[in-house]
Amino acid sequence: MGAVAVLLVAAGITAVVVGGATGRAASSTSTGHAQPATPSGTPEPTAPVEPVRPSPSAAPEPAPAPTFDRAAHSIDDPDSIWVVVDKLRPLNPVDYSPDDLVDVPVPYANEPRMRHEASDAVVALFAAFTAETGLALQSQSAYRSFDTQTNVYNRDIANLGQVGADLSTARPGTSEHQTGLTIDISAQPGQCSLAACFGDTPHGQWLAANAWRFGFLLRYPADKVEVTGYEYEPWHFRYIGIDLATEMHNTGVATLEEFFGLPAAPSYN
Repeated sequence: MGAVAVLLVAAGITAVVVGGATGRAASSTSTGHAQPATPSGTPEPTAPVEPVRPSPSAAPEPAPAPTFDRAAHSIDDPDSIWVVVDKLRPLNPVDYSPDDLVDVPVPYANEPRMRHEASDAVVALFAAFTAETGLALQSQSAYRSFDTQTNVYNRDIANLGQVGADLSTARPGTSEHQTGLTIDISAQPGQCSLAACFGDTPHGQWLAANAWRFGFLLRYPADKVEVTGYEYEPWHFRYIGIDLATEMHNTGVATLEEFFGLPAAPSYN
């Protein structure tokens, strides 16, 4: 082999060796784990590690819904606006008379007197009725003393007999009128006064639907004779205060006996 051939062979070997080394260097650069450089040549910062979030705590127990306090006022004390008076629950004392009676400044057929709080409520009720309907109401009867109730009851016995009187008029000592918290209402001018047809008048219908707003209860509904012991009296409204009247309206309970879990009082003992 000549000198030129030897030189060519040697050069080829050198190129192969150098090329292999260069390839390995390039491969190492492309597949390695070196951090990429920013244009300035400094490594990019690593992303912050998200902190471990605490597990959510258990939801708090909901506060119990407020309940109506049925013991807020006595149902036995004759001075209480919640006193329940019926044929089984006479006033105690039987000749009770309230000590805060006032004249009620509303139109009337017979001049009314009531306890002060009830009187204020009647004034508000009458004013709202006129404002909302353009009509007028009047008081037919309000407070009656024990002696007055005795006279009324005896008169009704004479006219209706004992059974008829007991369906329409309370015996002395068991009348709501004696509490000073009750008013009999009629239209002005009079229309169906102290008669069942009053419930069909605009006056009676408005009262049945709205008296609760002013703290009054239609005490003797048509479908509760066996509970109250009295025939339907759409004119007879008993003041019990706005709180109790609202609760009875919202719960749909129509009588004090049912609301307070008392025995029905269809007749006297």
